[in-house]
Amino acid sequence: MKILILNGPNLNLLGKREPEIYGSDSFEDYLVGLKEKFSTIKLEYFQSNHEGALIDKLHEVGFSYDGVVFNAGAYTHTSVGLADAVSGITTQVVEVHISNVHQREEFRHKSYLSPVCKGVVLGFGLKSYDLAIESFL
Repeated sequence: MKILILNGPNLNLLGKREPEIYGSDSFEDYLVGLKEKFSTIKLEYFQSNHEGALIDKLHEVGFSYDGVVFNAGAYTHTSVGLADAVSGITTQVVEVHISNVHQREEFRHKSYLSPVCKGVVLGFGLKSYDLAIESFL
């Protein structure tokens, strides 16, 4: 089984950015534990702050991987292009958020991705990624 973890804008700052919301661990450090926990799965990771790069990555893996765990960050609430990319591929995508976006600013309550994803996991910190991976098992 091959799963891509795809992170969008500002998630390269995990561990530094707003630790009271996102925690103090970098995603790269957390990924080590994910790979150990899910050792029978080939987990790949890609992060970009650029919408087009995220779309390109979805197109690249979207017909051959078993799943995508996707935290689109702020693009979740703004990008029709990412929603169209998810709709256009056959690989199932699970939308992930570290925080509970419904407890945050009003603009974060709308997701363009949720309607085109297999499911949504949010509010469990970095453990949201674990739960999303488990949904593919």
